[in-house]
Amino acid sequence: MVETHAILTHDLTKDFGKIRAVNNLNLKIPYGKTYGLLGPNGAGKTTTVRILNAIISKSSGKASVGGYDIITESKKVKMICGFLPESPGLYSKLTAREFLEFIGELYYLPKDVISARINELLELFDLEGRENDLLEGYSRGMKQKVCLCAALIQDPEILFLDEPTSNLDPAAARMVKNLISELAKKADKTVFICTHLLDTAEELCDIIGIIVEGELKIEGTPNEIIESVSAKDLEEAYLKITGADHIDDLLAWRDENPNNHEDNKKSRRKKKKKNKKLR
Repeated sequence: MVETHAILTHDLTKDFGKIRAVNNLNLKIPYGKTYGLLGPNGAGKTTTVRILNAIISKSSGKASVGGYDIITESKKVKMICGFLPESPGLYSKLTAREFLEFIGELYYLPKDVISARINELLELFDLEGRENDLLEGYSRGMKQKVCLCAALIQDPEILFLDEPTSNLDPAAARMVKNLISELAKKADKTVFICTHLLDTAEELCDIIGIIVEGELKIEGTPNEIIESVSAKDLEEAYLKITGADHIDDLLAWRDENPNNHEDNKKSRRKKKKKNKKLR
């Protein structure tokens, strides 16, 4: 039977000591789709991506990527996946070209293929003319571009992107969004995105999942999620689903305790008087 899903998980769970980072996660992501995993900081997004890329082990449950089991066939998983981590590591004493040659060799690509793809990627990401400079002299945005090149160099079947537009200026961010869209629509790539940017998710993703404290709360197209909670847009839906109305709660607490405002004012007045005496 031909596997119809690029990513499959069944009750995938990850514990760090007493902390459950991912709790019985069930995903069925078809080939050729762009999937967005949204959630607050610490919700389990990055942990999920690292498990699916066979970087860290699961505690329980099952998962396959590209039809390969993430535990028993972890090498095959890594060979078909490209991964851009949220905080990518670079060898700062290498040039961009040297670093990309190193990544290409990790995937056992022929030298002529590596060279051709590096040239294409450097042109695509507007890094020509700086490819022989040490990475330690690159800006954060330029380093992000190099990491995107590294994630794409082996022409992966499945691409995992953790905050792909982080550190990029608006023009570069737009280029990356267009690239993701082209990869999914024209190259039939499966793209898995973790992002805090709701407009990015709404624009690019066929399917969105929202995860809170390790649990997948809801899944569907952006419109399905918006309609399911009677929201006017994805931002409002996200806030309702995650319960992210803490600012309102805080303001309400302050309103209920008017003495807080007076105490703060009195404290500031005392500090001012004390400073005047010291002068």
